[in-house]
Amino acid sequence: MVYGELKIRSYDVQIHRARVEDLERRCEVGPTKRVVLFTDTMGDPICRIKNSPMYKMLIAELGSELVGVIQGSIKLATVHKPPKNLAKLGYVLGLRIAPLHRRKGIGLRLVLELEKWFVANDVDYAYMATEKDNEASVNLFIKKLGYAKFRTPAILVNPVDRRALRLSSKTEVAKLRIEEAEFLYRKLMTSTEFFPDDIGNILRNRLSLGTWVAYQRGESWDGFGSDGKFPSSWAMLSVWNSGELFKLRLGKAPLSCLIYTKISRLIDKIFPCFKLSAIPDFFSPFGFYFMYGLHLEGPLSGKLVGDLCQFVHNMATKTKDCKVTVTEVGGKEMLRPHIPYWKSLSCPEDLWCIKAMKNEESTILQLPKTPPTTTSLFVDPREV
Repeated sequence: MVYGELKIRSYDVQIHRARVEDLERRCEVGPTKRVVLFTDTMGDPICRIKNSPMYKMLIAELGSELVGVIQGSIKLATVHKPPKNLAKLGYVLGLRIAPLHRRKGIGLRLVLELEKWFVANDVDYAYMATEKDNEASVNLFIKKLGYAKFRTPAILVNPVDRRALRLSSKTEVAKLRIEEAEFLYRKLMTSTEFFPDDIGNILRNRLSLGTWVAYQRGESWDGFGSDGKFPSSWAMLSVWNSGELFKLRLGKAPLSCLIYTKISRLIDKIFPCFKLSAIPDFFSPFGFYFMYGLHLEGPLSGKLVGDLCQFVHNMATKTKDCKVTVTEVGGKEMLRPHIPYWKSLSCPEDLWCIKAMKNEESTILQLPKTPPTTTSLFVDPREV
């Protein structure tokens, strides 16, 4: 029960920025049973959504105290919804409630107000992501708001240890021009779940560092598939520099993680010739590279995915404060076993939930039971 009058307003940077930043710093994110992360938005609380086609932030106030915030974005993307593939999607993210005001219905009010904005903008479906063990979030969205469990992708996080990794001499890595990358994505991934219709805008964004393909050295690939011909095995991914938008900081971690971190640094300092991986300092603010649009084809493509991940790692070693690489893949995607990651910081099941905004409950009930249209899931880097 909320005591006093709760007011929900649109975010005003001149009035609310400092208080929203303070709230963000006090609210933990991530899997609380293993690690706790805190976010530093570096003076721009709306940074995580401002690159989306449409976006909105709402704040909740009790008297003069700011007690909650929520963010939302809208885009056109592929959804398993016959007979048409595209649907207007509203994404719910960044729900934060001040620790002393939780379990008072403030989160419920904020989501309901955001859903009104979705409806006013003709959104077909609203969706959100949370860790499956986050009981408060699951209870709010599934039990109280009628969202349905949809997919359970995995968030894979790998440390950047500042030492360049050696790529296989049998692998060729080439950077695509933006036009080539957009052509390939539209040719190969338009049926992938949640593939954004404005992929060109994502690729052209200043935070998108580029798209790379890997294939066996000695195989030619002129035109990058424009003639319908591809190497016998190849892989592709794009990279988004999330660290330019916001930083993360580790609040707590398992004892094994702390011990391994200290030991690895000690060995690295005393015996540098061993060339062991030294785990970065996650207790200071750090940024990360997000790998998106991963795709592979051919019998040797799994190895090529691993080579591309190593290539991105080497890129990250040259970027200040970039301490991890991150990607999110579908639970049954073929490329998952080939992506290096650190189990202690990764999330094996990131629960995605979805809700119809146009009274299409029968369709929503079928979506979780229906196999994905492809083995892939496209995770929009603007929503990370």
